[in-house]
Amino acid sequence: MNLDEYTSFDGLGLAELVRKGEVQPKELVQLALTAMERVNPRVNAVIRMVWSPEHGEYKGSREAPFAGVPFLIKDLLPLAGFPMTMGSRLMEKYVPKANAPLMDRYLQAGLVTLGKTNLPEFGMNTTTEPVLFGPSRNPWNLERSTGGSSGGSAAAVAARVVPIAHGNDGGGSLRIPASCCGVFGFKPTSGRTGANPQADDTVAHALTRSVRDSAALLDATMTRALPRPPRPYLAEVGEPPGRLRIAYTTTNPHGAPVDAECVQALEKTVRLCQELGHELVEVSPRYPSGFALCLDQYVAGGIAHFVNVIAPELAGQQPGPDNVETVNLQLAELGSTTTAIHLISYENRVNAAASVLLGVFDSHDLLLTPTLAKTPVPLGELKANARWPNPLDFLNQGYAFSPFCALVNMSGQPAMSVPLHESANGLPIGMHFIGRYADETTLFRLAGQLEQATPWAGRRPPVCAGASRPIAARRPDARPRRHQARYHR
Repeated sequence: MNLDEYTSFDGLGLAELVRKGEVQPKELVQLALTAMERVNPRVNAVIRMVWSPEHGEYKGSREAPFAGVPFLIKDLLPLAGFPMTMGSRLMEKYVPKANAPLMDRYLQAGLVTLGKTNLPEFGMNTTTEPVLFGPSRNPWNLERSTGGSSGGSAAAVAARVVPIAHGNDGGGSLRIPASCCGVFGFKPTSGRTGANPQADDTVAHALTRSVRDSAALLDATMTRALPRPPRPYLAEVGEPPGRLRIAYTTTNPHGAPVDAECVQALEKTVRLCQELGHELVEVSPRYPSGFALCLDQYVAGGIAHFVNVIAPELAGQQPGPDNVETVNLQLAELGSTTTAIHLISYENRVNAAASVLLGVFDSHDLLLTPTLAKTPVPLGELKANARWPNPLDFLNQGYAFSPFCALVNMSGQPAMSVPLHESANGLPIGMHFIGRYADETTLFRLAGQLEQATPWAGRRPPVCAGASRPIAARRPDARPRRHQARYHR
């Protein structure tokens, strides 16, 4: 197998080759390392190596769903014995002593973890530009953002380093980078995969290029916290979704305008869904006034708790201007003034807005919005290491970019960003479908239908590991030494 062949398969396709004995896991690892060497210096997606030649042969079952498939994890998932920085200088010395339960499930699924991916500090930005590791760059345009906070993972998948990479989603952190990088991003129902203990209530899953990889991985990693679906999600991907009643809107819950190209992309999606036999109904949810400010204050309180309480306990050092980015210190200071009474008031107002969102599903199967209100923004536009006159303005600038995602985390519903369109200058535009609580099945059925109607697997960004002439895979024992100098250990 050569590099072009490797980059043409999704994860399940590679695992099938392993099961048949047509390729060995060590070959896949070497090809992924070669892909990483080719593109990572340009996109800065992978910031720490985990795999090394000492790992030797893949020791898992050849019958595992993703046997031997190269994989990356966002640096916000505990992996025993390896630093977990969370994108912050404050956390550089923190080394988890045990795997997160989700990490163990990834290993049981057969995935081979090669390294860790870049993220904004504490995962608290809609772009991936931490001081600690520098910005990740979008493979479609190196001067544009990958989105955040799973931006490194999305860039690695888009550039064909690996077919699947882990991410999590506390306010859009899977769906935002999926839209920016032109890959499939699926946020499960809250509780479906369990939460990372160090990341409070975030929902974890993955960025993929195919719908079936996302479905099969969720089958392999879901917990029993929620009732299991009657059939595997992988079996639903090829099933007709039936005639769905889909609400749609471009009304920004935070009030800012939505770019014309994102509106036009939604209009194209409405027509596509109608052609597929679905009923589309325009809606204009009326969210309670003042909820956006309450969401800001609620987020500031969460940052204060993490920066001032959790992080020092884990890191063994106190936060300050030398190890925490400026706006996060500002938000932590602001959040520290929040009283319990204020916090309950903020939470109630945000929950009221989430109830408005849930009300849409009394008479509709799905809600469609653009994933983002803008195409991928230029790097440097969402600066976290700068002092803002009012730190809430930093959060509001993020919501102007991504106004549709965060409320879905408050309501707990599943949602997905589907890479259906691109802008006039070739930047991806994702479409955001929100499902009923605990109904991932309908989303996967529709996603499979959209993938057939508008195939996106063949689209390759300008920065892509397999975009040029085919090259032979290296010998498995020929891992170049310069890999070790390029990544943090």
